[in-house]
Order: sequence, then structure tokens, then C-alpha cells
Amino acid sequence: MKLKLDWTLVTPILALVVLGAASVIHGGVLIALASIALAFAVFAAVHHAEVVAHRVGEPFGTLVLAVAVTVIEVALIVSVMLSGGPEKAGLPRDTVFAAIMICGCGIVGLCLLVGGLRHHVQDFQLQGASAALAILCALSVLTLVLPNFTSTVVGPALSTSQLIFVGVISLVLYVTFVFVQTIRHRDYFLPYTPPVAADARAEDDAPHAPPPTSREAWIALVFLMLSLVSVVGLAKLLSPAVEAGIAAAGAPEALVGVVIAALVLLPEALAALRAARLNRLQTSLNLALGSALASIGLTIPTVAVVSIVIGQPIALGLANKEIVMLALTLLVSVITLGTGRSTVLQGVVHLVIFAAFLFLSVVP
Repeated sequence: MKLKLDWTLVTPILALVVLGAASVIHGGVLIALASIALAFAVFAAVHHAEVVAHRVGEPFGTLVLAVAVTVIEVALIVSVMLSGGPEKAGLPRDTVFAAIMICGCGIVGLCLLVGGLRHHVQDFQLQGASAALAILCALSVLTLVLPNFTSTVVGPALSTSQLIFVGVISLVLYVTFVFVQTIRHRDYFLPYTPPVAADARAEDDAPHAPPPTSREAWIALVFLMLSLVSVVGLAKLLSPAVEAGIAAAGAPEALVGVVIAALVLLPEALAALRAARLNRLQTSLNLALGSALASIGLTIPTVAVVSIVIGQPIALGLANKEIVMLALTLLVSVITLGTGRSTVLQGVVHLVIFAAFLFLSVVP
């Protein structure tokens, strides 16, 4: 985990250079370079996140990456809202819903499948998963389903007072979860340690190299932020091409939110998948479920404030099809993560739901 002068330090800077050049000079070559720079920036972000996580330990390490990605994702959504006008009223809802499905079905499903194929059965902290799912159920229903059934304003929008209330309770729930995760019940989110002899552990579970120094961790944190800024900036730069491609294919506009969320969540997905391969499923779940919670708990209050300040309404209520997919995801997650053990079966179930989500996003 030592920080070295290699591609992980050079890539974020080059990605920002490409981002600046492509913002001024338009052309197919720069778009191709931006796509390549985006891919490398994602891998650099994963590397620096692992350095920081190794230094601060769990669950703080996964929290750093989840919150950092979400904060920059929120900045991207707000910038699009300010420049896009009323026609972008549904972008926060589409992006948040996509983030929930990507994290709760896609990332969790891949981690359960890969971990199950490699290690057969994996254990995790049931208390931590249950706490995260309880908050996720409350947050997602109160922010994405309830707006369809209020009567003060015709859904899927909310009145100003309702929007303030939803923003406040979203922030309260998320802050409470972070407090429980990092202070009050931190042990619920620490990697599960099976009661076996040290020499019986797999090689992948052997202790890692000594943690990086404070200086290396701070440098990694700076380059993590640079990597994430470049990832989100390049994702925004490529979004017009994505929108044009989606429109040319005749796919729904909501698919744009899915693509944006997928690009922004790539660093977390790769970090979670690597942890699952190394038999650290608890870290994978901390990343996936924590990212879904941060996406709602930080995005909704922010867009609520922006909506009220600039007087631009936002549509938060999901359509019926999306409500069914959300309910199915929450129900299955409570069942599959309700035992503290996982196999490939749970992974396949989550991935099938994720495949249905992607298919119905293209063919509604």
C-alpha cells in the first residue's frame, strides 16, 4: 500500500489536463481521449482510496470513498440543474434511483457472486447490514415513493414545506447512520473474523503490509479527490455524447441518469469487487450500502435547498414501474442479507434484478 511516484499520481493530473482541453476544444479525438482518461482516473481513485482506507481502518476507509464520491456527484447534479432548467427536474430522482439499484443490486450482486465462486460461503456482520438496510428502506420510500401520494401538491413534486421536511429527515437519518457506523456501534461494521486458527486462514486473508504513513495517506487523499473530480468532470463532459446516443437509439431520457450514476460509482464498484475477491465481504457491503445511503442522504437535502433557492421545482416521485423495482430490491436485500452468510445464489438473485432494471430502463 505504499504510495509511489507512478501512474496513480500522474493519471489524475493528466485526466484534469484532458478535461480542460476537451472543455475548450471539441472533437472526436478529444472525446476518445476523455473516455480513456476517465477509465484510468477510476482505477487511480480506487488505488488512492485503498491507501487511505488502509491507514484509517474500517469502517472509516469505506466511508471516505462513499462520501467523497457522493459529494462530487451532488455537485454534478446541481450544476446540471442550474444549467439545464426545468426540463432537468427529474435528474436528481433518476440519478438517486439509479444509484440505489446499481449499489443494492449491481455491486452487491457482483460481490456476492464473485466472493461465492471464490470462497463458496462468506460471512459478514448481520447487525451492520440490517442497520444499513433499515435506513435505506426508510430513506428511499420517504423520498422517492411518498411524493406520489401527497395531496398538497400534485405528485411527483412536493410543496416547499414538504421538501424542507424530506430534506431534513434525510439528513437526520444519514447522520445518525454515520454516527452508529463510526462511533456508537462501530464493531457492527468491522470485517467478520471467523473463529479459526491463524494458520487455517486463506492466503488472501493474511495480514497486509504495514499501513502507510500519515504523509502517504494525506497525499493519497489529495490525489483521491483529484481523481474523483476528474471522473465526475469527464463524466459530465461525455454526457452530451451519451445523451445524443441514447436519443438516437430511441431509449428513454431517464437512461441518462443511469449512465451518469454508473460512471460516478465505478471507483466504488471496483473497490468493493476487489474486497469480495479477498474474502472481505463486510468491506464490500460497507461500500455498496454506504454509497446508496450517502446518495440519498446527501443528494436530497442539497437539491431541496437548490430547488427552493432558485425556485426550480424538482420531481422526486418514481413511476409505478420504478416503485415495483425499488420494492423488489429492498425486499430481496432484507432476505438475502438477513442471515449473515452468503453464497452465489444470493449474488445471482441480485444480478437478475439488476439485469431487469437495466433492460426495463432501455425498453420500458
